[in-house]
Amino acid sequence: MTVTEEPADVVVREGVYGDKVVAVEPGGAEFIPLAERHGRPRQLFWTWCSPNLEFATIFVGVLAVGAFSLGFWGAFLGILVGTALGSLTHGLLSARGPAAGVPMMVLSRLGFGFTGNALPAGLNAVVGGIGWFAVNSVSGALALSTLTGMPGWVALLIVAAVQIGVALLGHNLIHGFEKLVLPVLAVVFAITSVVILTQVDTTFVPTGGQPAGTVAGFLLTVGATFGYAAGWNPYATDYTRYLPADASPRAVGWAAGLGVFVPCLVLETVGAASATIGGIGGGALDDPTGVFTGHLPGWLGALTLLCIAVGAIAANAINIYSGSMSFVALGIKLPLTLRRALAVGVFGVLGFVVALLGLADAGHAYEGFLLIIAYWIGPWLAVVFVDRWLRRGSGEQLLFDTSYRNHAGPIAMLAGIVVSIVLFANQTSFTGIVASAVPQVGDIAFEVGFLVSAAVYWALRRGATTEA
Repeated sequence: MTVTEEPADVVVREGVYGDKVVAVEPGGAEFIPLAERHGRPRQLFWTWCSPNLEFATIFVGVLAVGAFSLGFWGAFLGILVGTALGSLTHGLLSARGPAAGVPMMVLSRLGFGFTGNALPAGLNAVVGGIGWFAVNSVSGALALSTLTGMPGWVALLIVAAVQIGVALLGHNLIHGFEKLVLPVLAVVFAITSVVILTQVDTTFVPTGGQPAGTVAGFLLTVGATFGYAAGWNPYATDYTRYLPADASPRAVGWAAGLGVFVPCLVLETVGAASATIGGIGGGALDDPTGVFTGHLPGWLGALTLLCIAVGAIAANAINIYSGSMSFVALGIKLPLTLRRALAVGVFGVLGFVVALLGLADAGHAYEGFLLIIAYWIGPWLAVVFVDRWLRRGSGEQLLFDTSYRNHAGPIAMLAGIVVSIVLFANQTSFTGIVASAVPQVGDIAFEVGFLVSAAVYWALRRGATTEA
């Protein structure tokens, strides 16, 4: 859809924002006026590259060896497959932003209806605004604490305060912040990557962790790395909706997709390599940042710890902003100037509390968190993509129609989540029926969830008109 004027059937965001950086973004999840549009597709590369240049990315690769018991090359292949899938879907979703002009969780209303969309939007508000915020805050705080010797809770307070401050001002400052920190993060992590990769032990075979063999470990790695890359998918159009409406969807998709794919592939591979050095394997889960930087010269280790803290801030500025965007997409009425900023503050405080509780056992909690993300994002993606295919690009007039219902979306998503978890989930807190009986299947919950939800949604909606 090419937009030449504000559609009459959308709610247009009030207030003046333009390209101002040091200003609180007004409004919430409304359509962005054409006069407010600015930027170029290429900016999406650094917007997505910077938040992935952090230790949480590295630790996904550590899990492949330390928790899932893969050797280096098996880990690399699993990382490549999972990251490619999550980055592909991210690019496809991001490409819709300029024409749609709304956040991702507003576009999601097409597949779920206005009320039914509370299911994915609510999940994303909690997972993004609180869950991911806590995960990245912990990694940043641990790095800052190791670097300075300050108590962990003090480091966490500092990291959280900066993150909330960036997200509070909004969209333009986030883009600017990611561009500003990219050169520093890229240079330091590039040097770190070279040092780690030159020490990799490609013959190391882990003996702990996942006991079911390399196939199970590979599928677990694909699920975890997909969960990490696709964890950005529910935010996709949040950062492309301000681009001019005639921006090239192809250019937008490539820039956003590569911005996720490149840093995730490189740093997750580096993480896997680090877990093979000296036969550490599962020992890397106990002191993630300390073990990783222990492979580096002192000066580089200190710089890396500093960049881990900065990278966490870069990631969480996006997490808390989009988590709050999902919250306001629920349709809750708040004053214009407080609509998004108030949500940022609330989620920031809640995320800080969760992070504080998770400081003691960060490594093992992260393993389960990544898989849980994939459990709901796979089914949600299925509904979004099948709905898009059935509509052939139409339906945007329904985005702000509060009477619009589409029960097929929530039914299909819940069916995919329940079936996939009950049968195929495989993690420390819960093991599904099939995964328990045949451990070699690893964890294929996200693949099964996607297929089940896609089939159910198609069956329920294949005869529906594009107007409903």
